[in-house]
Formats: sequence, structure tokens, C-alpha cells
Amino acid sequence: MQKALFAAGALAGFGAVAMASLAAHGLSRVSAPGLVMVHTAIQIEAWHALALLATALWLPRGGNWARAAGLCFAAGTLIFCATVYALGLGLSAIAWPAPIGGTLLLAGWALLVVAALRGPT
Repeated sequence: MQKALFAAGALAGFGAVAMASLAAHGLSRVSAPGLVMVHTAIQIEAWHALALLATALWLPRGGNWARAAGLCFAAGTLIFCATVYALGLGLSAIAWPAPIGGTLLLAGWALLVVAALRGPT
């Protein structure tokens, strides 16, 4: 599980940099509000890439709580960012998955707090 979470963090970091490059150089036809959405998703993806990497490193000490946090971070990042990217780029008008992804991200942070407080000292 540690390798999978670390790989997910690295992949999310890759995705954030790739989308930032695309936004900077290839999205001239996207509306200003759409670009704001894309940049928001880039920030969320980049921060949660770091959260995934840190959670993977914490996993041996955080146990099941950290594992659950990592799974929430991975799923939440994918769901939230994919939805917001699609909305911002005009590829979809379906917005309902974004709050589910955001809730998973919040749950991940809460679970990470529990992992830190309840894990071995």
C-alpha cells in the first residue's frame, strides 16, 4: 500500500505540472472563468500530491488510519480534479462529482489527524 500511495502522489504531481504547462501554453481558447477553474484544480492536485507522498511515508506509523487517509486523498484528488478540469475546459457540464471528491479530500485530512494522534509514538 505504501508504494501505491507514493506512486499515486507522484502521478498526481506529474498531472499537476502537465496541466499547469497546458494552462500556460495551450489553453488560449478557454474562457477566463474556465481558466480559473483549471488553475484551482491544478492547485488542489499539487497540494494533494504532496499529501499523498507524506501519507505514504507516514503509513508505517499511522496504520489503518493513514491508509484510509491516503485512499481518500487518492480518490478525492482524482474525482475532484477530473471533474473541475472537465468543467473548466468545457468538456463536461456535469458538476455533481466535484463535491464528492472535495468531501473525500476533507475526510483524508481528518483521518490523517486521527492517524497522527492515535498512531504509535
